[in-house]
Amino acid sequence: MTAAAPRYTAPAIALHWLLALLIVGTFAVGFYMTGLSFSMTRLKLYNWHKWAGVLILGLSALRLLWRLTHRPPAAPAMPRWQQQASGAAHGLLYLLFFAVPLLGWAYSSAAGFPIVLFGVLPLPDFVAPDRELSELIKPWHGRLAWLLAAVVLLHVAAALKHQFIDRDGLMRRMLPGRG
Repeated sequence: MTAAAPRYTAPAIALHWLLALLIVGTFAVGFYMTGLSFSMTRLKLYNWHKWAGVLILGLSALRLLWRLTHRPPAAPAMPRWQQQASGAAHGLLYLLFFAVPLLGWAYSSAAGFPIVLFGVLPLPDFVAPDRELSELIKPWHGRLAWLLAAVVLLHVAAALKHQFIDRDGLMRRMLPGRG
């Protein structure tokens, strides 16, 4: 095993894990709620899903700002193709962190269902109400959510490979605690 790699900053670690929990939870709620028949429970879950999407959007903006102003720690040595795959996967993750919730907001707005954050703060419509547009956007929100889930699973698999096969200390950089 190599020496411990430098670690990410505490805010970067906190944002990483908070977003991870929110994304996994929001995906699970989204998957579950779409299978429910019309009910108060379904309406409540849709609101929670929207609120979580807004939180994901805001935290993603904070995370991107933090990332642009703070260099990440050096990664352990790895083949060039792995460096390129890691860069592409992280770029795609960041893109989807914004695209999925923005498409959800656009769909909700186009369908005429406003987002009232936590039931008290009405957000402006992202697009004007338009039934045809909502029908075009809806499947893309779902497709990109599934793509995000797949890239997250790939990200987790790569981290576990580094932890248990390569044993290169890469995962310790993002784990909470003193590492």
